[in-house]
Amino acid sequence: MSRRRLDDENPDRLYTVTGGRGDAGDTGLDLVSLVIAEFDPAPGMQSEHMRILDLSRAPIAIVELSAELRLPVSVVKILVSDLLDTGRLSLRRPSPPAGKAQLPDMETLKQVLIGLESL
Repeated sequence: MSRRRLDDENPDRLYTVTGGRGDAGDTGLDLVSLVIAEFDPAPGMQSEHMRILDLSRAPIAIVELSAELRLPVSVVKILVSDLLDTGRLSLRRPSPPAGKAQLPDMETLKQVLIGLESL
């Protein structure tokens, strides 16, 4: 089975899929944001939207959707934002780092590096 490259994607198709939009807006979506379907696909929906809803029955990351759909991440973000706006998907953002206090200090990192280099 041969896989096609994303670079070979027809730009006219991508323009049509996104309705001419080039940006998902300020949705706060990043590659590891998880989405989960709240509803089943409805008749008459765009095929890409239906596929996203099928794939997101269990939580799935934006980057995984991009790989499964074989579409650029930017296009997937636009499609996901459409479904978020209609309430068909819910979003789970990754939790921010707990804080600087839990990060190892520089001296510890240097010692780990020295230990790794000596292996």
